Amino acid sequence: MRLIGLDPGLRNTGWGVIETDGVSVRHVADGVVRSDPNAAIAVRLTQLYDAVLELIERFGPDEAAVEETFVNRNPESTLKLGHARGVVLLAPAKAGLPVAEYSPKRVKKAVVGTGNAAKEQVQAMIAMLLPGAVIASPDAADALAVAICHAHYVQARDAYGADAGRDSRRSGAMTSMAPGLQRAVAAALAKEAKDTVS
Repeated sequence: MRLIGLDPGLRNTGWGVIETDGVSVRHVADGVVRSDPNAAIAVRLTQLYDAVLELIERFGPDEAAVEETFVNRNPESTLKLGHARGVVLLAPAKAGLPVAEYSPKRVKKAVVGTGNAAKEQVQAMIAMLLPGAVIASPDAADALAVAICHAHYVQARDAYGADAGRDSRRSGAMTSMAPGLQRAVAAALAKEAKDTVS
């Protein structure tokens, strides 16, 4: 299965494409979509929309995953980010792809094993999980992390059916990775499930 991860931003939207066969992930491509900072916001949103659609046409992913981003200290920046997120969600949905959303903490937990991981830790783990990949930028690394997070969900969904979202949190089902890392991620997901219930 081919997946595209998207890290929305009005100035820079990171994207990453991976393939998963249920037990491993493989890097396909990554990069950043940039809008013209001198253009009107409507034009910039159109640029993002067209670019994401072009990526979908070029790489033919089966599903898309987008990082949830809600909070920013600057209200104007938060509003602009919300516009960009809407467009980034709309483009794959309009192309007929299932679209999943994951919080930054969920992505970090799936990739590193803790929801409080630093960006540098996420980038280092992406480099380990996708050996040989030359990643274009931190935004692209974030998008690849979102795609890998979704790959974990896809594996659990395929293994456990319709209740995979709940079951994967209980079982810690993961893609192929180092045993120590797999145990850490499984423990983090189990703790989250326990905290949610309590």
